[in-house]
Amino acid sequence: MSSTIAVSRGSTRLAKLLPFLSWLPMVNRRTLSADLSAGLTGAIVVLPQGVAFATIAGMPPEYGLYAGMIPAIVAALFGSSWHLVSGPTTAASLVLFSSLSALAEPGSASYVTLALTLAIMVGLAELTMGLFRLGSIVNFISHSVVIGFTAGAGVLIAANQIKNFFGLEIPRGAHFIDIFAYLFTHLGAIHWPVAVVGAATLATGIAVRRFLPRIPYMIVAIVVGSVVALAFNAGFAAGIPTVGALPSSLPPLSAPSFDPAVWKALSSTAVAVTLFALTEALSISRALAVRSGQHIDGNQEFIGQGLSNIAGSFFSGYVATGSFNRSGLNYEAGAQTPLAAVVAGAGLMVLVVLLAPLAAYMPNAAMAGVLFLVAWGLIDRHHIAQIVRTSRAETLVLAATFLATLLVELEQAIFVGVVLSLLMYLNRTSQPRILVRVPDPDSSSRKFTTDPALPECPQLRIIRVDGSLFFGAVNFLQEALRGYEQEAPDRKHLIVVMSGVNFIDIAGAEALAQMARRFRARGGGLYLIRVKEAVAEVLRKGGQIEDIGAANIFDSKTQALRTIYRRLDGEVCRACRLSVFVECARRGKPEPVFEDDDGALPVKGAA
Repeated sequence: MSSTIAVSRGSTRLAKLLPFLSWLPMVNRRTLSADLSAGLTGAIVVLPQGVAFATIAGMPPEYGLYAGMIPAIVAALFGSSWHLVSGPTTAASLVLFSSLSALAEPGSASYVTLALTLAIMVGLAELTMGLFRLGSIVNFISHSVVIGFTAGAGVLIAANQIKNFFGLEIPRGAHFIDIFAYLFTHLGAIHWPVAVVGAATLATGIAVRRFLPRIPYMIVAIVVGSVVALAFNAGFAAGIPTVGALPSSLPPLSAPSFDPAVWKALSSTAVAVTLFALTEALSISRALAVRSGQHIDGNQEFIGQGLSNIAGSFFSGYVATGSFNRSGLNYEAGAQTPLAAVVAGAGLMVLVVLLAPLAAYMPNAAMAGVLFLVAWGLIDRHHIAQIVRTSRAETLVLAATFLATLLVELEQAIFVGVVLSLLMYLNRTSQPRILVRVPDPDSSSRKFTTDPALPECPQLRIIRVDGSLFFGAVNFLQEALRGYEQEAPDRKHLIVVMSGVNFIDIAGAEALAQMARRFRARGGGLYLIRVKEAVAEVLRKGGQIEDIGAANIFDSKTQALRTIYRRLDGEVCRACRLSVFVECARRGKPEPVFEDDDGALPVKGAA
């Protein structure tokens, strides 16, 4: 028996080290067929995407393909998701160009070295976060930040491709506003054969996506654009520029720079790209896991992403992360295991060797037309409308991130969104919800409700606090209670229902102790109901239990009210004309009937 347990533990540890061992037993004849089909489909789709993304990143076109080979395979083998496909993406490519173009000439050898260095820096950061189990950090990057950033990225991608779509000589590095201004002031300089090629590509892509959604629209659109360009060049010698032939080879070995000065220059970009890349990869993994019923280990996904970028930096791949469209396509194509992503990476190598020379016939205008479609797809109109409808705060985060993406450096735009998200979160948590609870006269058991129109006992107020009581929320709670005291100075007893308080720190505990001392000094008392064990432990360790009084902490409202009603002033009760409780009609000390929020049976006070 002990030997069996030891073998089991050893297998578990080995699966942690080599996670692909956990899904390899799932591979059979049926899954293998589905994975081969999905993988080959993915390999075909990434051909035009890789070249397009490399164009966005300012890299030589073949590097976009290299980024979809080894990184995709490593991420599939060492990640957690069954369906995530890693490789070059639009957002990562745009951040790369925005950050590195100020340090080196795009497409140059030094620029490529910087891109490879950024890849290993991002990979090491991702790997470190995974090993130290810091996967929860990306949860602080709200969905609105991602939506706003990708929408802004879509606008920038379209703006940067205007020169290729219309054949204009727009200065490199021009701001997106300057690009549109240049377009409208130089309409006469448009190269119309180039524009026709771009328009034909764009129209074909739209039509195929609309009417033939199962066919890879990018490939069909580029083929049509290339044919139109060949016709123009053959008939009119239009001189339409093309991408040029790509190397028919596997990804060559490469080496990033280990110069400390270079790493320092890229440090802020590496942090921004790491945060966004991990958010992108994890959000895709979780979205697909909901549909497939799979459990995602966020930390293992970080490790897989980190290893893929480290490996990519030595195999000519720039920063890779999870791809929205390729991962979705992988799932829809019927992939059953990560083997599909492995097949996609390996299949891409074969296709590049066979088809790379054909890129000599691929017009830049056709690539621009495809990238216009990519840019439009990045603007998530459904979720933007949903955010605007449901939350002002999230709408502010969305709008600020979108505008920052357009107006400042992209890595700074990500930080703007993250900081705003954190500020919104802190603002929400620093204002716990405080509800005044009163008996409902229409309920036979006088169940408690929140209705400001119902009368309250002139001596006793019951409130429920929903939220954490930490240093940031203390002032809000104290101000609310001071307002209650000013509103009704003679109401000297306060019950606080603590069932909604999951966390309390020293500042929060001390605030409760101060309130207890103040109410006691006024001749009343502070009482706590349903205190969770984690909260009670903090109160015990900090000594605040002594100020509050252990006898003033109760497990239920019924138990609390049995005790508290005996402490109320009988003269006030006799003079009261309100029927807050059933027993108020006796005009003596009340014997209220209460029902707990959790549905406990009502219990009458003792006679």
